[in-house]
Formats: sequence, structure tokens, C-alpha cells
Amino acid sequence: MRTAANRICRLILAFGLAAGLSAPAFAVGDESDETKPPPKTETTTKCADGKVWDKKKKECVAPKKSSFNDDDLFKAAREFAYAGQYENAITVLNLARNQKDPRILNYLGYANRKAGRTELGMSYYRKALQADGNYILARSYMGQALVEEGDIQGARVQLVEIRDRGGENTWAYRALLQSLNGYRTY
Repeated sequence: MRTAANRICRLILAFGLAAGLSAPAFAVGDESDETKPPPKTETTTKCADGKVWDKKKKECVAPKKSSFNDDDLFKAAREFAYAGQYENAITVLNLARNQKDPRILNYLGYANRKAGRTELGMSYYRKALQADGNYILARSYMGQALVEEGDIQGARVQLVEIRDRGGENTWAYRALLQSLNGYRTY
């Protein structure tokens, strides 16, 4: 009888070999369009100093809770995060009205982790998963952070959780699997 860890190792090895060792590293994206980074908008192409493009005013403005809804703030923050502007992403995410939204919590985790505050990032991933245990993107990012910290077993647990929650054919699963195989992911 094989242990669960042995099955996971075989699965990781088989997927890694099938994917090829020269597979590129990709960022995990929004689950609705997981294979693509957010499109660049005026927020990152024209605005500076953490300002966000206001479509109505057609200008860069300092983001405020009253001027943007949570979806707009999330999209701007995600764009900042993908552009490596982690502090701007955090500032914008902190303006969201619903601070318990798993998407907001997950990207607070991502931006803090990428800014070098791994433990704070992990706390946000845990909060995102408390809000929605099936939010596999948070599991993927958490697993990648665990790989970075050398906790391979913890990352494998997240991989199994993603699979068991129906996410085996998702970008979140593949990105964590690549991270476990030694590829750089996000």
C-alpha cells in the first residue's frame, strides 16, 4: 500500500515530465481568466505614484473608497501587483469596503509576500481560506510561499487540497505543481 505522500510525489514527477523541463514560469491569474495577466490600462501605463485611472474623469486620481467600487479597486490592485508595484496594490486593496472578500485578502497576501513580508502574506492567505475554503487561487499562492520557505510537505498538502476541491485542471494547480518541480511561479 502506498502512502499519500508517495502518490503525490509520483503525480508531481509525472506531471513535471509531461510538462517538459523547459516549461516557462507563469503567474497565477484571476480564476475567471487564469492564464492571462490583467490587461495593462492607463493605471500602470499613464498614472504614477499609486494613482488609478478614472474612466469617467479620464485622468489619474488618488484612489478613494468613495470613488471606486470594490471590483474596480481589485482590478487596479491586481494590475499593480502584476506590474511589481506591491505597495500601490496594498494601498488600493486597503480601500476596499469588503475587507473580508477572499479576492482582496488573497491579493493582500500576494502583494505582501512579494514585497518581502512573507509571514504577513501567509496570514492574509489563511484569512482568504477562512472566508472561502474552496478559493484555490489562495491555496496555490500559499503553496508557492511554502515552497519558497522550504516547506515542501505543506505545499503538497495545498496541492492535494486544490485537487480534492475540483481544481486539478486549473492554472492554480499547475502553477503550484510547477513551483514544486522547481519552476519559478507567482
